[in-house]
Amino acid sequence: MAGIYDFTAISLAGEEVPLRRFEGQVLLIVNTASACGFTPQYRGLEALQKQLGARGFSVLGFPCNQFGKQEPGDAKAIEQFCASNYAITFPMFAKIDVNGGSAHPLYQYLKSEKSGLLGASIKWNFTKFLIDRSGKVVARHAPTAAPESLKREIEALL
Repeated sequence: MAGIYDFTAISLAGEEVPLRRFEGQVLLIVNTASACGFTPQYRGLEALQKQLGARGFSVLGFPCNQFGKQEPGDAKAIEQFCASNYAITFPMFAKIDVNGGSAHPLYQYLKSEKSGLLGASIKWNFTKFLIDRSGKVVARHAPTAAPESLKREIEALL
């Protein structure tokens, strides 16, 4: 069976990124959107990145337009929005689908590893998957979970 490090994703710059690049790190994988009520969570995600990045932690952002069409822009628009509004330094990837037949293989895997309260499907933007250093999906958090509330859980994995 595939593991998290067997997947690749396309960066906002169009580069194919093997997730093996993040092997040995604690990861928080989040489907994001620029025009969502949860969009201000970018601030908390970036704070976690700044506070914990040097210890082997990274947020990975995956823009998605499947919920209320809240990520309508192209890669350049997404990158500009994240940089100018939140000074994002963590890796952001090209827009993907997280549900349905065209769901990115990474998200098919994440959902199979950790189901949500209402089943496997992602229910909204800013669903968060926590991955330990060995690549195991250890937790799934709802969009309503503030990034700051995950700090203790992340630190326990570091």
